[in-house]
Amino acid sequence: MKSVVTLVASALLASVAQAQVVQWDIAKRHVGPRFAKRQDGTFTEVITNEKTRGGYFASCQVGTPGQNLTLQLDTGSSDIWVPSSSASVCDQDSQNSGCTFGSFDESASSTFSVVGENEFTISYVDGSHSKGDYVADTFEIGGATLNNMTMGLGLSTDIPYGLVGVGYALNEAIIANTQSASSAYDNLPVLMQKQGLIATNAYSLWLNDLDANTGSILFGGIDTEKYQGELTRINIYKDSQTNAFSSFIVALTSLQASSSSGTDTLTSSELPVPVVLDSGTTFSYLPTDIAEQMWQEVGAAYYTQLGLALLPCSMENSDGHFSFGFGGSGGPVINVTMDELVLPLTDEPQQFPSGPYEGQDICQFGVQNFSSSPYLLGDTFLRSAYVVYDLVNNEIGLAPTDFNATGSNVVAFPSEGAQIPSASAAPNQAEVTQTSGSLSQPTYGASGGFQNHDAESAASLLPPAFDWSRIAVMGASMCFVMVGSGFFLLI
Repeated sequence: MKSVVTLVASALLASVAQAQVVQWDIAKRHVGPRFAKRQDGTFTEVITNEKTRGGYFASCQVGTPGQNLTLQLDTGSSDIWVPSSSASVCDQDSQNSGCTFGSFDESASSTFSVVGENEFTISYVDGSHSKGDYVADTFEIGGATLNNMTMGLGLSTDIPYGLVGVGYALNEAIIANTQSASSAYDNLPVLMQKQGLIATNAYSLWLNDLDANTGSILFGGIDTEKYQGELTRINIYKDSQTNAFSSFIVALTSLQASSSSGTDTLTSSELPVPVVLDSGTTFSYLPTDIAEQMWQEVGAAYYTQLGLALLPCSMENSDGHFSFGFGGSGGPVINVTMDELVLPLTDEPQQFPSGPYEGQDICQFGVQNFSSSPYLLGDTFLRSAYVVYDLVNNEIGLAPTDFNATGSNVVAFPSEGAQIPSASAAPNQAEVTQTSGSLSQPTYGASGGFQNHDAESAASLLPPAFDWSRIAVMGASMCFVMVGSGFFLLI
């Protein structure tokens, strides 16, 4: 999730005693909580990919005895928060379906304590919110137990599930509320390090493909069997206003469209584009100028009634891919294919009622536009990459993912501050600081391979005029999934 409020001060990091890893496995469909500790000292946890809820969810236990909750995993925020069982949103009545992913009954935990009464507040851009107390309790994930884990307790919330935020401590809600870095507490990865579960504050993310049943987030290590080629390290950049590390901002320095009919270099006046690698965002959001070029390549049309670029669902089988380059020339390049960029508009299929795509099922394109930086690369990008988040050295490791890999070779960070194992630095990152953005229209030579027709036909795909009222209502109901879960405001 992208923080809108600017934060101040520097990161707080802790030392640990030994090198271990904690891993959550990711599954596409909802499963009950499973906890297992392996002989090598690593930990495994199931996370579910809930498409209609807009992200990846982890089964956890909170309190003593442990209560099962399933929480959204989010690299773009930094707090764990859980809905209280007393919150009205968790009541099952004619208006609410209840907190089907679980809620927390604080009165049933013998280890529960309040550490900040009425100090937890998060509001999202769609108007949803969660407010309550900061609390401390036992938190178990992947068989690893953390004592006195600080969390937000949503006593007044209209969101029926909570989050596991694993970003920088400076992005915690309490800091925005107090405007003081001294308010920072030990969030999940920091506490894992302090309690000796991992050697350094770092983790790797492997979401696997859109239809996969397994994936993982691995705290304290990398898995060399989950990516292709070599890992390349790129810099995380400080917030330009606060001069502090508060989110995973990296430099997108190139973007190409390639298909059987050609390759186009896409441009933007924003290049190099500051982007946040954010698992809490279902879609990706880029500057309008470069997003429009991507839409043109694939024949997507933008509908102002919905604020979305739409295209036929059949385009998921289209030839072609987009190559995202980072860290200047010689930096890592991640190819994203169309089957990762075409997502349903609604739970039930809907068809274009008129225009060039009349009668075809409607889908959303996985890259939408946004008006200001930093921009976001969410799950539609992250599934194609193996990403290592190093919060001590302030670096990201990137390599193309190995979809549906079955092997595993976990390599732990040996000590606090150790660099990402088996990774080399991008050689020309100095050029990223140069402002070289320009805007020129590509020839759209690749569009024919994407769409199986020529570029002239692609240019004619303008949205027809018809009544989208029914679909607009359905689309609006997904606003929190597509936008709210990726853009949030700390107040």
